[in-house]
Amino acid sequence: MPAYLLLLAAILSRVIPHAGWLGFTAVGGSLLYFGAKRSLRELLVPLAALAAVDYYLTVYAYSYPFAWQDYAVTWGWYVAAIVLGRILLARHVSVARVASAALLGPTSFFLVSNYAVWLGSHQTGGMYAPTFAGLLTCLAAGLPFYGRDLVSTGLVLTLAFGVPVAVRRFHENRQLASHQTL
Repeated sequence: MPAYLLLLAAILSRVIPHAGWLGFTAVGGSLLYFGAKRSLRELLVPLAALAAVDYYLTVYAYSYPFAWQDYAVTWGWYVAAIVLGRILLARHVSVARVASAALLGPTSFFLVSNYAVWLGSHQTGGMYAPTFAGLLTCLAAGLPFYGRDLVSTGLVLTLAFGVPVAVRRFHENRQLASHQTL
């Protein structure tokens, strides 16, 4: 159930205007958590939900025509994030593994999505030159988004994995304290 609640948070963090959230998005953290806690057979649930949000935002919020090809890289990354969560966090959760996922998730999205933007840009005569300098310019333009994604993913994963541990330890300490007073 928590994986689906985090998926709902991801959807809301995409649909609610970003100005109020200061660029917060729960997408990366929720996908990593989903991969850790749900089976890969359920992979289509977050993929379909987030693809529907991408469609809604493109067509209704931004009033652009929708072309699924424009989202192939993003949707591929959604799947990769779920698999990464499965690999890193399904069997054993530790601070190091959660920190690794919180770093690898946003970093992989930053690199893959910015490379795709740069590649698409020079194929269509866009704003980035088809040179290494153009790629660096594209990457530099994405740095503010990358920073917010790192913070968002780290926060979501810390809460998703840390709160249950903190509650369990609090409960255990409380039980231990009550047994010691008897």
